[in-house]
Amino acid sequence: MVSKRERATKIVATLGPASSSPEMIKALYEAGVDVFRLNFSHGTQENHGRVLGAVRALEKEVGRPIGVLADLQGPKLRLGRFVDGFINLTAGTTIRFDTDTAPGDEKRVPIPHPEILEALHEGSTVLLDDGKVRVRVVKKGNGYIEAEVIAGNKLSNNKGFNVPDVLLPVSALTDKDRSDLFFALDLGVEWIALSFVQRPEDVIEAKELIQGRAQVNLKLEKPQAVEHLTRLTELSDSIMVARGDLGVELSLPEIPALQKRVIRESRRLGKPVIVATQMLESMISAPVPTRAEVSDVATAVYDGADAVMLSAESAAGQYPVEAVAMMDQIIKQVERDPGYRAIIESQRPDAGHSVADAVTQAAYQAALSIDAAAIVTYTLSGTTTLHAARERPRIPIVGIASQLSTARRLVMSYGVHVVHAPEEIHTFGEMATKATQVTVEHGFAKEGDKIAITAGVPFATPGTTNVLRLVTVDKSIATRKPRPEDKTDTLRPRAAAKSAGGAAVRSMPVADKAD
Repeated sequence: MVSKRERATKIVATLGPASSSPEMIKALYEAGVDVFRLNFSHGTQENHGRVLGAVRALEKEVGRPIGVLADLQGPKLRLGRFVDGFINLTAGTTIRFDTDTAPGDEKRVPIPHPEILEALHEGSTVLLDDGKVRVRVVKKGNGYIEAEVIAGNKLSNNKGFNVPDVLLPVSALTDKDRSDLFFALDLGVEWIALSFVQRPEDVIEAKELIQGRAQVNLKLEKPQAVEHLTRLTELSDSIMVARGDLGVELSLPEIPALQKRVIRESRRLGKPVIVATQMLESMISAPVPTRAEVSDVATAVYDGADAVMLSAESAAGQYPVEAVAMMDQIIKQVERDPGYRAIIESQRPDAGHSVADAVTQAAYQAALSIDAAAIVTYTLSGTTTLHAARERPRIPIVGIASQLSTARRLVMSYGVHVVHAPEEIHTFGEMATKATQVTVEHGFAKEGDKIAITAGVPFATPGTTNVLRLVTVDKSIATRKPRPEDKTDTLRPRAAAKSAGGAAVRSMPVADKAD
């Protein structure tokens, strides 16, 4: 029987030095990873290409779609160097920042970004080394600023800096990002994650370059992006709550409420949302997490996130497999909590007004009424399945995708067990027969169980969710042993299966209505 996850919330894990071998990638997958992240802030393109090759080989071995997210570095701003490699700053003192490339000292700091100096103004706050050092601009001149040290500390070479209250005149895509972007697209990744997005134009620019070859994941890291949250969510295909950089540029007490707001908005618009950064941070060097970290992961699950993510824990930590297994256990425990379902239901967004929204909501209500074993969605682009995931149903979603790229993308979505089935569907009978075969073979249904099926007519037309059908699994399918030609998840080309014309399915009287 094809393996399936016993949870609805998905796991994203970053691959790196601790987890780049084929053996470790397989171990992570078996521990619970659904989507692998390639972090282009580290490593070389050659290394990332080799790692992705191992993921694709694993995908063929296990016969299940696996998603890959390529995370671009973005315009990471960094200081220059110091004569002694570091300086010590004391609160209350004044220091100069300028574009001179000569090494700095206690009196001046080199900042090789003249456009940033130009954008700053008196009163601007500059955060250095992830906020460990905080200064405020008190004077601005030609090619320099003078700033008062508000919070002092040791400051080393090439540390990053953030400017939280200024819209920076830089694109979200650097020259390095463009090179990495086209490399990742040529590799065939499913998701491109954009870093340090500030405005809708940043996403539009990226999508023009991507040209539909992958979907866009917006990393929410800048306060300016929060101001455009709804528009950015509409433009993007998924959202990542990247709490590390958000926690530098926003006050830390604001982050929990913002996390909930982003999850609600993403769910309202039917876009997958990932909660990321420092979720099990202590497991970089310890075999077990802290109680607070366990609660943090649990909170994201209670909030209704599609996925939770591991960064350094799986990329460079000493216990990558244990971290994934722990996250898997936390999710399962939360989703078994009797109070979890009540929370998820209470957060359901208002009903949409499209035909697809109406059909999807009717499918869920009908599935509950008949105690269905699964909701089956047929999809070409993924839209039909995303509508179902938006409802956060207590019933499993079996997403049947005719395109492998769509199947890999849907792995990220809440509650979706994705099946890649490239056979063309031409009739309702074929649709119902295929749906029952898949749900039986993948362990979601047995003889006598009912399933709810949603699809779009005409078939193989993106964005036309307009059909609901309820069927009962008949003995001829439930007791039949799978045949080689029936396998639906080998990820290899195969001839179209012969239709049983619906003979093996007892349809229940539900109207099928097309636009």
